[in-house]
Amino acid sequence: MRYLILSLFIYSCSAKWHYNKAIKKGLEITTKSDTIRITTIDSIPVIQHDTIVYQKFFTSKDTIIYYKDVYVPKTIREIRIENKLIRDTVRIKERARVQVEKEETKQTRAENQPYLKFIIGLIIGLLISLALRYAFNLRK
Repeated sequence: MRYLILSLFIYSCSAKWHYNKAIKKGLEITTKSDTIRITTIDSIPVIQHDTIVYQKFFTSKDTIIYYKDVYVPKTIREIRIENKLIRDTVRIKERARVQVEKEETKQTRAENQPYLKFIIGLIIGLLISLALRYAFNLRK
């Protein structure tokens, strides 16, 4: 039994096998480079007219840095979760948009009925005038 477990550990999948499997599934390794410029200041003492003057010299060097960028493909579970989140977000935005449109429709209906206020005012005015006539007729 021990030998069976030991042989399973010895002959199991190697890192190279997993790497090749990942490349088949869409692993992309890109080598990117970046250039950095390093500037240094050097000063050298020089004698001019019986005085010591420091002259500055600027020197620059370029350094190239290489680094590997790895794109790891998403698993099926990650893709499903991402799609579900996108779908839920679209539903929430749709509900919010519908609510905003309903409120805008109510407000535009109220703004687009200028004659309604005029008619209500006219009816109230007629009722008041009828009440005043009735009150004057009762006095006599």
